[in-house]
Amino acid sequence: MSGPPTLIRALLARLPGARLIETHISWVILAGDHAWKLKKPLDLGFLDFSTLEKRRHACEEEVRLNRRLAPQIYLEAVPVTGSETAPSFGGPGPVLEWAVKMRAFPADATLDRQARIEPEQVDAIAERVAAFHGEIAPAPPDSDFGTPEAVRAPVEQNFAQIRALQPPPEVLAALDRLEPWCRAEGVRLEDHFRRRREGGFVRECHGDLHLGNIAWVDDAPLIFDGIEFNAGLRFIDVFNEIAFLAMDLWHRGQPQMAWRLLDRYLTFGGDHAGLPALRYYMVYRAMVRAKVAAIRAAQEGGAHAECLDYLSLAQTLSRPPPPALLLMHGVSGSGKTVLSQQLLEDLGAIRLRSDVERKRLFGLGPLDSSDAIPGGIYTAEASRRTRDRLLALAEG
Repeated sequence: MSGPPTLIRALLARLPGARLIETHISWVILAGDHAWKLKKPLDLGFLDFSTLEKRRHACEEEVRLNRRLAPQIYLEAVPVTGSETAPSFGGPGPVLEWAVKMRAFPADATLDRQARIEPEQVDAIAERVAAFHGEIAPAPPDSDFGTPEAVRAPVEQNFAQIRALQPPPEVLAALDRLEPWCRAEGVRLEDHFRRRREGGFVRECHGDLHLGNIAWVDDAPLIFDGIEFNAGLRFIDVFNEIAFLAMDLWHRGQPQMAWRLLDRYLTFGGDHAGLPALRYYMVYRAMVRAKVAAIRAAQEGGAHAECLDYLSLAQTLSRPPPPALLLMHGVSGSGKTVLSQQLLEDLGAIRLRSDVERKRLFGLGPLDSSDAIPGGIYTAEASRRTRDRLLALAEG
């Protein structure tokens, strides 16, 4: 593997104590309280950083998009100027490159470095993502984002892009096993994709929501490094986004936390209508990570164990368990919430709570008081509406 180019080495030399983190698409220079992220001059099909102007635009977009979730981290897009052997950030001379300037946070704060993700962390992330999804605007109605063709295209492209890297036979065999399911499921869900787009659930999301892009700072989640390089990969169904994080928790050997994440997200967001495509999106996201692992293996000349691991997970996620319905009732304080929490995590289930859905009918959040509602929320009519909603969600 070759080392970083002359420009990157020169920037490192000019910043005391600087160190370099390299990904498959960027270089990140850490020095003191700040970090600078430079795009690699690549065209990988799903991203194109091949010209200086494209890298400038990508840096500006990265700042704009990521300030939505991490405004304290993303500062500005800055030019790298001077000469290749004596460069500086924002100094005089011709523009050689562009970088995103950020406030640094501890590199070991990202959740992919934790041995285990704690329930309290999962809850906080789910609540933050649900709030974010509720704030962002839907895709422009005259765009193609979220059409069945647009949803299926990146799923099917993953297979072609991995094959183009000429991986070993065992990777090709895994792709051959999984591809028919992805194609058939994409066709089966076409009407669902249309309804989601028409309902405004295709939005300008983060686009790359996995544990490596979430840090735990000051006892709160810091979500960073959203996708700037491909609008089609971020203008997606919000359920596509939460499915990525659920898949990542599953991949870490914590499927219980994946179901906890979904439960908390649905509790605060109420988007149960997105559930029919959950496994399709989880498989897709496992394939995205398999592709990233394959790219890294091709660049570094390494093994494909990580790629195969994600492909194996995708195969597992494509096989849902048989359907079942569990009913639970009891007086207030009898332990329904605690027991159902344990069951949904252990069984891999979606929980419907009458108290939460009753409040939602009145425009209240799950933790909001209902005292200000005229007549209260426990009238006979309110109970009938709550029952009807629970039935509709259970059947949905």
